[in-house]
Amino acid sequence: MSPVPGVVIVSCYDRRDLGLLLLRLGTGGVLAAHGTQKLFGWFGGHGLAGTGQFFESVGYAPGKPSAAAAGLAEAGGGTLLALGLATPAAGAAAAGAMSGAAAVHTPNGFFNQSGGYEYAASLGLTAAGLAVAGPGRLSLDHALGHAVDRGWMVPAAFAATGLVTALVVGARARRLRKTVEGEQEALFEETFDE
Repeated sequence: MSPVPGVVIVSCYDRRDLGLLLLRLGTGGVLAAHGTQKLFGWFGGHGLAGTGQFFESVGYAPGKPSAAAAGLAEAGGGTLLALGLATPAAGAAAAGAMSGAAAVHTPNGFFNQSGGYEYAASLGLTAAGLAVAGPGRLSLDHALGHAVDRGWMVPAAFAATGLVTALVVGARARRLRKTVEGEQEALFEETFDE
């Protein structure tokens, strides 16, 4: 009971739940919007065809399926994070997608204004943090008795997502390396053919 009539006292536990709700809504909403740009062309996005071409150009091939996978991880993971449902899987999926995005932007340095990985890292780390911290009481996971938010699901989700992300980003790196080697070889041959 509040010592001052009409003043509501919010406990630390309530503040934690409110903070988690705000983080989930903000991060999940941004991820969902970002994913729907890829999938449907919403919010000024390019849809699967345009995003697929971009993915192909930065080494994620085949482009269209890669764009669909990233879009689903972002839109699906973001929506589930916002709802606080299947939080470990949602956070891990979103973090994996953002790791793939960060790999593309890493050569440009950290800051977003230079095309760096700052934005992708911020979203990915926040999604990962939410997966580890849990959704709080103001969530569907809590309302459903944490049926899809068990402690063991956190390491399982990160192990699965980490493996898939490592394979995809590794394949991209090998493709890019082969492209660079091919360009260097062509330049070498062109130089000595003249």
